[in-house]
Amino acid sequence: MRALSVHQHEHGGTLVLDDVPEPAPDDGDLLVEAVALGVCGTDREIVAKGPRQIPAGRTGLILGHESLGRVLEAPPGSPVTAGDLVVGIVRRPDPVPCASCAAGQFDLCENGRFTERGILGRDGFGSERFRLEPDYAVRVDPALDLAGVLLEPTSVVAKAWELLDHHAVRRPRRRALILGAGPIGLLAAFLAVQRDLDVHVVDRLAHGPKPRQVRALGATYHSSPESARGTFDAVVECSGALLAEAVERTAPGGAACLVGAGDVRSAGAINPADLARRLISRNRTLIGTVNSNRRHFEAAHAALRRADPAWLDGLLTDCVPLESWPAAFDTDPERIKAVVHFTA
Repeated sequence: MRALSVHQHEHGGTLVLDDVPEPAPDDGDLLVEAVALGVCGTDREIVAKGPRQIPAGRTGLILGHESLGRVLEAPPGSPVTAGDLVVGIVRRPDPVPCASCAAGQFDLCENGRFTERGILGRDGFGSERFRLEPDYAVRVDPALDLAGVLLEPTSVVAKAWELLDHHAVRRPRRRALILGAGPIGLLAAFLAVQRDLDVHVVDRLAHGPKPRQVRALGATYHSSPESARGTFDAVVECSGALLAEAVERTAPGGAACLVGAGDVRSAGAINPADLARRLISRNRTLIGTVNSNRRHFEAAHAALRRADPAWLDGLLTDCVPLESWPAAFDTDPERIKAVVHFTA
């Protein structure tokens, strides 16, 4: 079968469309036919730098953690059956789990000896067929169709909002600021709108699909942080470059959640002493998150089912067949989400 595999070389990684063996039954009792694969910055970073950990006995890592597939085979008693659309949960706990992993909160792993499908030590979902353990398969409403591939990134922001709901001050009409209008930023705005917040989104583009998607939500779009005036009860920093802005724009008693990985543009923007002063003096909370567990996938699924299908389709700006996979890894500031189609 065909698979998108990353191979290590001296200066980084090389992504190729490989012929690989069929997935081993040891990988899970569910045999799944790939329908689509979402491509994100993590995938591009793995390709650029090479995989950090290749599965034992392999020469490359099958890429892909944003999955959508259809079950071909399922054992009796499985929570999903043949024909169901599913998405795979990404992280797997250490076989000797920490306390968090043992409680199903493997996104909070304390010992760091986890694996992640398509990222760290486990093949991903970028192959024509893959296997899943039933406990790590999330059934997808067929009405979502191709937008089901958004479930994994939505689960990440569902976790961010779970944290913000707990930490941010409660007011009759809370304001939310989203820094960055990539897929994560737009999905964060989408979940904020579902919470009936006054939502503002900042990105650097003045025109194109990103401002359109924000306005279609009923949120306010800004092409610079300066035009988003005032402070906000909840801030979601998705760009990785606006740490100082995220903290400064958080209202007294409010909370900021960092979702974007650290960007070199934020280096030196705020020193630790100044950060502590800004947080303590205004009773602000700063939190960060990455990855998600089943609870967040299920919350994401519930949120996506309530979405306008046309709005979700507007996020999928670049959908290419497997044969044209290189186009999905190109970078374009106007692109939102690139998706590789495995089946028609």
